[in-house]
Amino acid sequence: MHSATHQAIDAVWRIESAKIVATVARMVRDIGVAEELAQDALVAALEHWPTKGVPDNPGAWLMTTAKNRALDRIRRDKSLDEKLEQIGHDLEAQEALIVPDFVDALDEARADQIGDDLLRLIFTACHPVLSTEARVALTLKLLGGLTTHEIARAYLVPEPTIAQRIVRAKRTLTEAKVPFELPRGEALGERLASVLEVVYLVFNEGYTATAGEDWMRPALCDEALRLGRMLAGLAPDQSEVHGLVALMELQASRAAARVDAQGRPVLLMEQDRGRWDRLLIRRGLAALERAEALGGTLGCYALQAAIAACHARAPAGDQTDWKRIAAIYDALAQVAPSPVVELNRAVAVGMAFGPAAGLEIIDQLQGDKSLRNYQWLPSVRGDLLAKLGRNDEARVEFKRAAELAGNARERELLLARAKALPI
Repeated sequence: MHSATHQAIDAVWRIESAKIVATVARMVRDIGVAEELAQDALVAALEHWPTKGVPDNPGAWLMTTAKNRALDRIRRDKSLDEKLEQIGHDLEAQEALIVPDFVDALDEARADQIGDDLLRLIFTACHPVLSTEARVALTLKLLGGLTTHEIARAYLVPEPTIAQRIVRAKRTLTEAKVPFELPRGEALGERLASVLEVVYLVFNEGYTATAGEDWMRPALCDEALRLGRMLAGLAPDQSEVHGLVALMELQASRAAARVDAQGRPVLLMEQDRGRWDRLLIRRGLAALERAEALGGTLGCYALQAAIAACHARAPAGDQTDWKRIAAIYDALAQVAPSPVVELNRAVAVGMAFGPAAGLEIIDQLQGDKSLRNYQWLPSVRGDLLAKLGRNDEARVEFKRAAELAGNARERELLLARAKALPI
């Protein structure tokens, strides 16, 4: 019985924790304190629910308990009057003072308020004052409801390291006096880029793991998709949010075809497209349409989604519209120029106009310091050289790429490609 109750608590917590932390953070204006109070509510549930049963509305029970903990803390604070003025005599706080509500469903106004609170939490957890690693860890902890152990296991990092990142991140936000609010005007676009970067970093680590034995970590992809969809619902007028969701949906649609029965990587052009998830493709294409419908110049995520859409629409690899993909990469290079974009453009140009044309672009990237330890540069160069029949040179490139690869499956793939070349 207790086991079933604990499972229910875990499930409710994963769904509701972000809303609870966000709401309490608005009351106490401190993410670290808000998380502590939310955890207090979780402990209360673990103490009471196994004996008294799971409430009819467990999310509301946790929310009310956490808010009451917050009010108790505010009462104990010597600067109570200042705190109350700071939170603007929050209506929900006043309601909670009068009568705890464990069962009433959220009305539309309260749902909108929680949506605003979640947005504030996302933008605060992804604040540029934090390092990228700290933003990722804090976002997964606060918005994903993941435990420190789960985050550490996903990233193959020692649990104390993740715990320290999270503690330092919360301390940094407090010391920097980062306001728990939504950015406005030009700041919104700048801060939104940071939020989207974190979500896509989580997705990419799941889609192609940088280290370890597994090619993919599906749990991270799923978490990034959940965060992206949440963000799209909270910020429906932001084109790049829909662009990122489209990109992740379309890339995730290939997941089942990206590994064989032994867990080994299968390259895009060799994948069985019958195994691609048609529902995710439809969702991705619909999200891309929403991004395009909002007008204006498409951003980097929407353009990458447009490239992924070209693959999704092609019935077979040899029917891919590579010329269109090359043209989209030209546009992407204007919007978000980078050596990695040029590398990917070289692949598309090589497919559209021949390997010699792609190799010309690659050779211009050879001296770029940012790609010095990037395994995909020698890997792509090896592929283009092999297509030109320059097998000895290609073999050297594939072996060099394997030496740079941190993922065991990726390394095996590259060495296999080197071995398969005719002597």
